[in-house]
Amino acid sequence: MIVAVAGQKGGAGKTTVAVNVAAEGLARGLRVLLVDADPQGSARTWAAVGEEGGYPVPTVVVGDASMHTTLPTRAKSFDLVVVDTPPRAGDVQRAAIIVANVTVIPCGPSGVDAWALATTSDVLAQARAVKPKLRAAVVITKQRPRTLVGRTAREVCEGAGFQVLRTELTDRVAYIEAMNAGRGIGVYAPRDPGAEEVRAMFDELITLAGGKV
Repeated sequence: MIVAVAGQKGGAGKTTVAVNVAAEGLARGLRVLLVDADPQGSARTWAAVGEEGGYPVPTVVVGDASMHTTLPTRAKSFDLVVVDTPPRAGDVQRAAIIVANVTVIPCGPSGVDAWALATTSDVLAQARAVKPKLRAAVVITKQRPRTLVGRTAREVCEGAGFQVLRTELTDRVAYIEAMNAGRGIGVYAPRDPGAEEVRAMFDELITLAGGKV
C-alpha cells in the first residue's frame, strides 16, 4: 500500500500524519518505507533522531518528481510506503498522488484551513485524469473538541465534495513530544488518546485503500 500525504497549506500537520502512519505500520510488524519528498527534510530528521535513540525506524529515502515511475518498483520490497510531500502543489506532489493507492490530506480545524484545499482539489483532478480510481480523503488535524471552529472544517470539506475520515487528530502535546523523540505517538505514549486516534486513522486508510496492506 502506498499512502501519499498531500496538501497545499503548510502547518496542517502533513509530516506528523506521515511519520505516525509509518510508525504505526512499523509497530504492526510491517516493512515500511518512508519517502521524504519535502525539501525541509523533517521526516528524515525525525527518523534520524529515532535511530540515534536506538528505536526502530522505517527505511527512509528522498522522493522527487520521478516517483510515479521509480517508486512502484522500489515499493515491491515493502508492505507499506508513506510519502511526505512538500506544502505546495507541483510536480512532486502530483507524482506522489498518481503513484499512491490512497492520498490523505491533512486539514486544520477552521474554515480557512478547508478553503485552502481548493488547489489540492485541482491536483487531485489532474491525477485522476491519469489514474481514474484514485482514492483520497481529508483528515481533520489539530482539532479542538467541543468548539464551533472544530466543526467548521468538516462541514466545508464535505460541502466541497471531499471524503472526510471519521477519525480526527486532536491538538495534543503528545504528538509534538513523540515527533521530537523520533517516535510515533503509538509507541511513545500508547495510553494517550492520540495513540488511539492514529490507530483508528490507520485502519480507515487501509479500508480506503482496499482493505489490505
